[in-house]
Amino acid sequence: MSFDPFIVRDQIGMMNVLAISGGRWYYDSDAKSVTLPVRYGYKVVVTYNEGSDDYTVQRIHVRGTNVTVKGELTGIYNDNLGDIAYRASCYRDQFGE
Repeated sequence: MSFDPFIVRDQIGMMNVLAISGGRWYYDSDAKSVTLPVRYGYKVVVTYNEGSDDYTVQRIHVRGTNVTVKGELTGIYNDNLGDIAYRASCYRDQFGE
């Protein structure tokens, strides 16, 4: 399967996209990733791993030029993608730790 950002968005689920980012989402075809901006400099990045046909979900904080990965889960399959992406957007969740 090749990377299609609209399929990734549908696998996350539109209700989860609305809950995470208010419906805002961006994709980067070169990096094979979908970005969901949360707020206060946080964002959730879902990256497609082509070789293993699964996803990596990261919670990232950006402040100026500093980019900090606050949590990361790898090996996520499409049936759990929506739940994991939502957990990554929650500030108080111990996502990836």
